[in-house]
Amino acid sequence: MTTVQEETGLAENTEIREGDYGQKVVTIEPGGAEFIPLNERHGKPLNLFWTWMSPNFEFATVFVGFICIEFFGLSFAQSVGAIVLGTVLGSITHGALSAQGPQYGVPQMVLSRISFGYWGNILPAGINALIAGVGWFAVNSVSGALALNTLLHWNRVLCLLIIVVAQIAIALYGHNLVHLYEKLVFPVLLVAFVLAGIYTFSKGHYGGHGGGGYGTYGGFTLAVAATFGYACGWNPYASDYTRYFEPKTSKAATAWWSGFGVALSCIALEVIGAASATIAAKGDSPTSQFTNPLPTGIADFTLVAIALGAVAANAINIYSGSISFNTLGFKIPLKLRRALIAGVFGVAGFIVAWTGLHDAAEKYNNFLLVIAYWIAPWLAVVFVDQLLRRGNHADLLYDHKHTSWAGPIAMAVGGVVSILLFSNQTEFLGYIVRNHATLGDLTPEVGFVLAAVVYYVLYKAGMGPKKKAAAA
Repeated sequence: MTTVQEETGLAENTEIREGDYGQKVVTIEPGGAEFIPLNERHGKPLNLFWTWMSPNFEFATVFVGFICIEFFGLSFAQSVGAIVLGTVLGSITHGALSAQGPQYGVPQMVLSRISFGYWGNILPAGINALIAGVGWFAVNSVSGALALNTLLHWNRVLCLLIIVVAQIAIALYGHNLVHLYEKLVFPVLLVAFVLAGIYTFSKGHYGGHGGGGYGTYGGFTLAVAATFGYACGWNPYASDYTRYFEPKTSKAATAWWSGFGVALSCIALEVIGAASATIAAKGDSPTSQFTNPLPTGIADFTLVAIALGAVAANAINIYSGSISFNTLGFKIPLKLRRALIAGVFGVAGFIVAWTGLHDAAEKYNNFLLVIAYWIAPWLAVVFVDQLLRRGNHADLLYDHKHTSWAGPIAMAVGGVVSILLFSNQTEFLGYIVRNHATLGDLTPEVGFVLAAVVYYVLYKAGMGPKKKAAAA
């Protein structure tokens, strides 16, 4: 009779999730970032389609397309080109990362330990915990709150509180309820945004440019960075939602349904957003500007969908943010390990969202670019490491002696240097962009290439992943 370790290649020190969960929905998922035992595995790749479609059926996605014209000064056709390019790049990487979940049975930020080492992985996992559990949570909570405010004319803070409570409740219960919620709201969101899209496209004016001053090339690189940032923002969560699949689940199907779900939903809603920017609509918030040109019934239906979509997105953000935090090594009781952190992140996200109810547009634009800034060099390290070292490395996932200084060094160098030189947003202008604004924003591209080169050099110099000799 074989053990779990023998069947999966895991080391004896692997942290295996305890507790009885299976396919239960109204039971709080135990554990945090541990390996999912084989008797707990369930689910099919097709489920990933709505799991990754539903969270993008929200106004935050629509607004990505809106800023391509309104902020970056592109034409509608140019915006569509940038949307497709940036989104496809972020969706391909998402599919590739998702495909590793069934084989390894662990969250994405645990898999990141292979390239970064056990303690070096605190860099990407810590950033992701903060970005997912607080940053993305705040962004999407604001869009949902503004939708309720526009629909019901209630106080904005009250609307925000309603959205936050719903999001936290789903995330507290965990993996199975998150998947179920995304499936249940999918048809509602699909119908609402199809109707909104039809009316928006019928009223658009597609011949001119927006009001940006970056020029065509600069506006295009900014739009690609923003749309890539939005799509790849899901990358650090990828295997969180495939780790419960059977180990022999098709990698191709897992990659396809994950990547396709992100790509189709993002491209569709961002193109709708770009079309809405060509309509001279008025409103006291970006959300009302989008829905005001629609017939009353469809506008109200769309506002409900925006609120439901915000909950769909943030249930995933809180859940995965709490998992990332659990990879940092803090000791928390099993039954409270993930749920407690999810609640803490929810409260913190509410406070940040409260401050973002005003000037949401500019803050969101900056946030999208920051997402791309850190994920691009992280992806470079992960993928270059996979190319250099083939095979299963599950024995490294929970080994405290496993080190790889090449990972955090390469990511830090790629991120810091690219930001200092090419960042192009209101909070900080890179040294090169200050005098050459028409370059737009090349931070993600430069960060990826630089991190990849640095990691390759350091790996070949012997600073790559390795395990220290065990103490006698």
